[in-house]
Amino acid sequence: MTLPAWASHAPAGYACPFCELATGVSPFSADNLCAPGDLLYRDELVSVLIACDGFGDHEGHAMVIPTAHLESLYDLPDDVNAAIAVMSRLVALAMKAAWRPQGTSVRQHNEPAGNQHVWHYHLHVFPRWEDDNLYRQLRHRVPVDVRALKAAELGAALRGVLLAEGRDASGVVAG
Repeated sequence: MTLPAWASHAPAGYACPFCELATGVSPFSADNLCAPGDLLYRDELVSVLIACDGFGDHEGHAMVIPTAHLESLYDLPDDVNAAIAVMSRLVALAMKAAWRPQGTSVRQHNEPAGNQHVWHYHLHVFPRWEDDNLYRQLRHRVPVDVRALKAAELGAALRGVLLAEGRDASGVVAG
């Protein structure tokens, strides 16, 4: 069986904002909306950051990304895909501990028709509340100081979740 081919959608000379954040590049490229305080976890395979955008009345959703530059789901090696899945569960548990949402949701997008806007794989993990309007796409920018606070809160809770499960918490860089 031959797998269908796909092409990268990143423009020539693309400066990946998530790679800049995960690798500590300074200064960031001019179009990068991330701030250093957005990063809350990093290890060899995955990193976790607070998103620049909020939806509805709530801010503070997280994104789990491969630490290495991989554009989409099609590119993920199995070990990275598995690490992202595990970390998304741990982040959801940390959200429950930090912010007491009524639920959580995850979603991921590939290619322009799939609503992907940053050419680095990212899995969104959302805290959810009844009638939160998440899927109405009421997107707004979250101020850098609010994102840093959310990263610290979620980082502290993630450290607790990791330690409670007997996992290494040394990758937590916020909180």
